[in-house]
Amino acid sequence: MKNRILSTLFMLLLVLTAMGAKKPKYIFYFIGDGMGMSPVLCAETYNRTVLGNTQPLLMLQFPVASMSTTYSASNTITDSAAAGTALATGHKTNNGMLGVTPDTKPVQSIAYELKQQGYGIGIATSVAPDDATPGAFYAHVNHRGQFYDIAKDMAESDYEIFAGGKLRGHAPQGQPDVRTVLANAGYSVVDGPAKWNEKKHGDKVVLLNAPYHLDHIGYTIDSIQGNLTLPFITKACIEHLEKVSPKRFFLMVEGGLIDHALHPNDGGTAVKEVLNFDESLRLAYEFYLRHKDETLIIVTADHNTGGMAAGVNGGSYTLGMKNFDYQRISMQAMQLECQRMIKSGDNITWDFMKQYLQDKLGLYSAIPVNEKYDRALQEAFHATFVDKNTQEKKTLYLSLNQFVARTFQILDVITGIGWTTGSHTADLVPVCAIGVGSELFQGFQDNTEIPNKIRRLCGIKEHQSK
Repeated sequence: MKNRILSTLFMLLLVLTAMGAKKPKYIFYFIGDGMGMSPVLCAETYNRTVLGNTQPLLMLQFPVASMSTTYSASNTITDSAAAGTALATGHKTNNGMLGVTPDTKPVQSIAYELKQQGYGIGIATSVAPDDATPGAFYAHVNHRGQFYDIAKDMAESDYEIFAGGKLRGHAPQGQPDVRTVLANAGYSVVDGPAKWNEKKHGDKVVLLNAPYHLDHIGYTIDSIQGNLTLPFITKACIEHLEKVSPKRFFLMVEGGLIDHALHPNDGGTAVKEVLNFDESLRLAYEFYLRHKDETLIIVTADHNTGGMAAGVNGGSYTLGMKNFDYQRISMQAMQLECQRMIKSGDNITWDFMKQYLQDKLGLYSAIPVNEKYDRALQEAFHATFVDKNTQEKKTLYLSLNQFVARTFQILDVITGIGWTTGSHTADLVPVCAIGVGSELFQGFQDNTEIPNKIRRLCGIKEHQSK
């Protein structure tokens, strides 16, 4: 009873503090898609043991560090649409639904409500801007795959800037394409960093990746020349919002490729994406240092993906995180390269592929391969490149041939990284905060409470999630 009274008094104190706090003029909402506690831990371990940094990741230096539950209205394990809706609107919904309640009633996001208060709004991501997490801040559809309807909601939002990979909506017969829809709503559509740097866009803009065959902007580890990067996008959004809405703005930044790397269990790529996300966060933090009394930064995740673990069965107490330094290609890029090799009809030999593994992943050179793993790699190579066995391992965003799947499985085991799934988990996710009203985000919480706490700080009526 005593503990319950103390807990109630503590929460009352937080509420009273928030009521007396200044309203934040600048709000940054960083969401690492799939970025549960373990991916953050693995990235921090790499940061400390390989990069030699004595300071932890920036998000872990924030004065508020707490945790959140992520379940949806329909499932213990959420998908990104339901989780994005919770983080954006404060409402639980069913998996697959976006910006609506389980009974399909539209619900408004904190971004929309801040727009009504005169804030400039930016929605940025490293994946498609019509994807689930960014879409939750402006769209209202019964299924996250309704890309054309999502694009129409984007155009109607009147937000100042959107940024990400590419738009995926295909216009129904007789309807304008998505670029025309956006142009008719007054948006300039800008392709790639070079075009952005020409600064020939208006006050409302959609920044997309330069023509690229994938929906997202490309993994950090692949360093694709001419592509957008999440730090570039973040900087562009901050500069644009400072120009068109200097008195107040809200910016949501999603590290969507963290999730894309975790689904197929690509440990090295996931770690580099978390570091890239943290680098993007630093740009907001630098803004905060210039406007300490006016800025709030929140960092969280929509859910955990992959069940990534720092440790494997039979492994030692020392992780080989240095191995990720030798990885110079994502699992997805390697899969695409292997597909091209197979389709070329060239005689791909084991000696050639062994050298490829040395060059791209450090296997057989910096990373020793024992007899057991050598035999497994050769067997997978023979099945894939000689027997042309089409059996594949399917993940949410990627289908892998036997050789690629086995190669990365072995690399992760040697490194000491384990996995429980190729999908999502119900694990807790981090919540970190700094700045005006950040103390309100202390303590164990549900994801629906985060936008409601922003509402509380900004004098907006809170929503009751069902």
